[in-house]
Amino acid sequence: MKRDELIQVRVIPKAKKNNLKQEGNKLKVYLTAPPVEGKANKLLVELLAQHFKLKKSRIKIVKGEKSRDKLVRIGI
Repeated sequence: MKRDELIQVRVIPKAKKNNLKQEGNKLKVYLTAPPVEGKANKLLVELLAQHFKLKKSRIKIVKGEKSRDKLVRIGI
């Protein structure tokens, strides 16, 4: 994956364990956090930063803050 790129992410909250899966051109992310008070979004940013070996500040949810389908900018 190139730096400073937009990726489509499908989030599955309240999963049994945190996991990332590539499905076609989307990334499917299973999160143990519930979708309340931004907990799932915070965990999503942490997992993506860990996966792409970037600082959390380099991951930004561009679209879909309150949706399961999100557009995320990597490497800003």
